Amino acid sequence: MVRPLPEQDADGAVTHVRFGGRRGTMLLLAAAALATTSAVAGESLSGSATPVAETEEGIPVTDALTREKCGTCHTPDAKGNLSRISWLRTTPEGWDQAIKRMVRLNGAAITPDDARHIVRYLAGSHGLAPEEAKPVSYLVEKRVIDETNIPSESLRTACAACHAFAQPLSWRRSAAEWKLLQEFHIALYSQADAQYRKPATDEPGATLGQTTPVVNKPGVIPLTSGEVALAYLRKAAPLHSAEWVQWSKQPHEAHLAGKWLISANLPGKGEWFGTMDVTGGSAPEQFATRIALHPLGGGAGIASSGNGVVYGGYSWRGRAGAATGGTFAPDAPDQPLREVMQFSADGKSAAGRWFWGEYQEFGYDVELIRADGTPVIGAVSAGGIKAGAKGQVLHIYGDAFPTGLSAKTIDLGRGLSVAKIVSAKPDELVVSVDAAADVAAGLHDVKVGSAVLPGALPVWHRVDYIKVTPETAIARLGGEAHPRGYNQFEAWGFDVGPDGKPNTADDVKVGLVDADFSLEEFRATWYDDDKDFVGTITKAGFFTPNLDGPNAKRSGNRNNYGDVWVVATAKTARDTLGKPLTAKAYLVVTIPSFKRWDQPEISE
Repeated sequence: MVRPLPEQDADGAVTHVRFGGRRGTMLLLAAAALATTSAVAGESLSGSATPVAETEEGIPVTDALTREKCGTCHTPDAKGNLSRISWLRTTPEGWDQAIKRMVRLNGAAITPDDARHIVRYLAGSHGLAPEEAKPVSYLVEKRVIDETNIPSESLRTACAACHAFAQPLSWRRSAAEWKLLQEFHIALYSQADAQYRKPATDEPGATLGQTTPVVNKPGVIPLTSGEVALAYLRKAAPLHSAEWVQWSKQPHEAHLAGKWLISANLPGKGEWFGTMDVTGGSAPEQFATRIALHPLGGGAGIASSGNGVVYGGYSWRGRAGAATGGTFAPDAPDQPLREVMQFSADGKSAAGRWFWGEYQEFGYDVELIRADGTPVIGAVSAGGIKAGAKGQVLHIYGDAFPTGLSAKTIDLGRGLSVAKIVSAKPDELVVSVDAAADVAAGLHDVKVGSAVLPGALPVWHRVDYIKVTPETAIARLGGEAHPRGYNQFEAWGFDVGPDGKPNTADDVKVGLVDADFSLEEFRATWYDDDKDFVGTITKAGFFTPNLDGPNAKRSGNRNNYGDVWVVATAKTARDTLGKPLTAKAYLVVTIPSFKRWDQPEISE
């Protein structure tokens, strides 16, 4: 059975919850989602700023405004530390939620401008190193994913029963602060005390996926899930780390002005390419943007302008609005969106997600490469190169491609040869490619003179199987007072790779496969009828949930919730028996999220 995997927003509420296959589990968890308010494993500051017996070195607070606004409650010491604050590190969202909590619970008086200043300071001086932020970036990028990074069931019980596991891992704390966090949860949330007290079943092993069973001896107080979680978090997320020590020595200035190439994938809308021109704003960490994107499959492009804030020199939080304005279909790409990205240490690339929607369910997966005036490759056309075929057309997108290029200056790796250059422009090359019949399936680098785009070109022999993405998904019923939460599904084709085995590391993701989508009953009970009530899916894979109900046409006048299979049937790709390739994804359609938080101010 698929376990429940709630996704928590930045202020602590469960906003996306995945449910297992059985109806009883779904109902129980749906009720829990209604009742949950703010079980926050990541919130930093309790109602008390009383100093604790710290044995670890704190991180001094040097900003005058932060010391002025926070120092009235958080006691300063001779080393420049402020109690509690100097023994915590987290993301911009984490510090923002901490300030909100101070206002709500303790009556802290602070203006929005002062709060923004403090968040920007603390996110840099008391933030996460880039290596610490990247593994949990999916939380702030608003991705709904299966958290396979939970190292034991005891940790799932203690930390991921109410919110994403990424929430506590978005913080770094001293050993004393991790203990205070648990006590804070127990004080505010009765369910936290129950979860912590459950006997532990296992402990994390040396590597992810390895666990050590807990054997409780007669007459000895059992080891609890809370104790396992406390020991793990103290070790996995300490206040001081090698990454933090190294990063804190570096300047945190963001020199991002200039031209950037955008390579983006938008589920249901294909591959996109374009540019983002960045100019400086009113402060060193603020920037203005102009974005131009066009779909590689043809169609209307998008032009928009926006702004962004960079925290700690690498964490981008931005906004962009469509130049045309107006109203939009839920999945229309030309509408206002939010941007979350992480820039590389050398300032030459970035990756993240640009999203929109009532549940942030729509979004581009984006990669940026700096265009500095020298030749640079940003993307190649989708679909890859098929082994043994000649005259295959490949588009190479980039910037500052020189004139006078010859086929010999374009290198696609062993087994591929550029027969001729069909056309050449400074930002796009179109070439004809021949592939040897015995070329190995894999990802090839694309080189144009000195410019290289690593692993960008799939080379394949046949589409051996397909996958539906997302493989597990959630949608939310709508109603008069609550919006729908949609979902877009796609079918991707895969070559099994040199080892000839599916679902192994050498498989090659070829590209999107043209497929028809349909719904199939996920049989959890006798006479299951969810497929008839949860909603509809188009042939192109766009799922629209039903209204919430109650529905007099269902037995028991039930709501329209349920779980179903989403089935993709390839139109042309076939197996060795000549039958169309098929694949399934699991979809839960559940109740609206009745209580949600968001932090748009982080992007301003």
